[in-house]
Amino acid sequence: MKQGLSLRVSQHLALTPQLQQSIRLLQLSTLELSQEVEQMLDENPFLEVSEEAAPREEFGLENADTPVSQDSREFEFAGDSVAGSPDEPRAASQNDVEAGPELGSEARLEESWEGDGSVESSPDDSEWGSDAPARKNNNADDSDAEASDLARSHESLQDHLHRQSLGLRLSEEDQAALHFLIESLNDDGYLEDSLASLAAGLAGDDLEQAEELEQHFAMALKLLQHMEPAGVGARNLAECLGLQLLDCKDCDETRAAIAMCKQPMELLAKRDVKRLSYLCGFPESVIRGAIAVIGRLDPKPGRRFVNVERNLIVPDVIVTKSGRGFKVSLNSEVMPRLRVHDIYANALKQHKGQNGQALQQRLQEARWFIKNIQQRFDTILRVSSAIVERQKNFFTHGELAMRPLVLREIADELGLHESTISRVTTAKYMSTPFGTFELKYFFGSALGTETGGNASSTAVRALIKQFVSSESLKKPLSDNQISEMLKEQGIECARRTVAKYREALRIAPANLRKSL
Repeated sequence: MKQGLSLRVSQHLALTPQLQQSIRLLQLSTLELSQEVEQMLDENPFLEVSEEAAPREEFGLENADTPVSQDSREFEFAGDSVAGSPDEPRAASQNDVEAGPELGSEARLEESWEGDGSVESSPDDSEWGSDAPARKNNNADDSDAEASDLARSHESLQDHLHRQSLGLRLSEEDQAALHFLIESLNDDGYLEDSLASLAAGLAGDDLEQAEELEQHFAMALKLLQHMEPAGVGARNLAECLGLQLLDCKDCDETRAAIAMCKQPMELLAKRDVKRLSYLCGFPESVIRGAIAVIGRLDPKPGRRFVNVERNLIVPDVIVTKSGRGFKVSLNSEVMPRLRVHDIYANALKQHKGQNGQALQQRLQEARWFIKNIQQRFDTILRVSSAIVERQKNFFTHGELAMRPLVLREIADELGLHESTISRVTTAKYMSTPFGTFELKYFFGSALGTETGGNASSTAVRALIKQFVSSESLKKPLSDNQISEMLKEQGIECARRTVAKYREALRIAPANLRKSL
């Protein structure tokens, strides 16, 4: 086989560590970004929180894209015109693929800067908001509690009951018995174990002591069942409902409800009015009223005290009314204000030749981290502004005026890849005059209309919700009837599609809505 030499020209996209970090930061949620910043502050000594105004970092990079100015961070939409819109995005090159075309220029930047620490790496206050509070640092005031900490602070059911027991004058034995019963309650406020089993577990083989403990537990249980919330300390559902009915107004419905709780719960679950009327000795009209009274009770009185994780939604973008249009701006509360630590950077500059390669790399990482965070918020703002421009009718008239929108439309308008738009709209939220929504909420499929146009699936779901809210309680609308009503509005929507949208809205079928 004869050997030879050949020359080939090829192109490929190399994801540098900086570009990989930029893509990863783009898809993080606000909470995840905050955790990432905290971790970077702990690991990188050259990174610190900026509390005062500092000039924008020049980065020492040649041919770098011009940073987005403050003027382009707020857009006003009035009619079909756009005022103060950003410059047209550059055309996507062949090398800009799914990795993020808007970051393609960053991959071609030459890392020719020395990183001598002569310039601070921090966004200026005019861009990131002069009122933006500094993130958590070592000098933070402990008295300034964050919203997430306040949301997690709560009082448990046991603490709530122990606080009430302090006002009771009890002997030492009875106080200990009450304390033991309170600690034996489950998360729903029920006492699952019997008093005999609790006493036997403490006394062991001593039958006399077990009987004495059971007497103390019986008296403590009566005190426990008169505490707040009503129904706590019950052994079963019937007892829980009966304890709550004791606090209700004395009338025929309340007395009938108490009698119904003494009957098998299956009859109440099936709403067997005739059978309950016969067993309880009340007319059917009174039984129906008693069922309504029971429906207002809480079957799990201790559930409100359970320490559940409360997910706070902090909007990344805020849309406000501005004259005849809308103004889109970033939420300064979620934007970290970071800069390169000038003392450490200057020290590295002075001792540049003394084995400072590792520290030089950490300084480079700090600068790229700040640059990538700026790039993240710039991209979020561009995408949000394009969404507001496309969905102007929603911000004026509500979800009934939502128009169909897909990721491809925004991607083509901004010169980005569709996968980049998907990353930006995931776990990012926008505060609007109608509430806070995820950016993906503004994208919906299209349904055909009689006029040849398209209707958004979000608007169709809102219309179905409106039909159900105005229906007759005695004769609710079926899926076929809703489908026909949509056709009268000019929207072609099959019965199966109506059923799918109804289930997505968590609306019960017609037969269950009638019984409820």
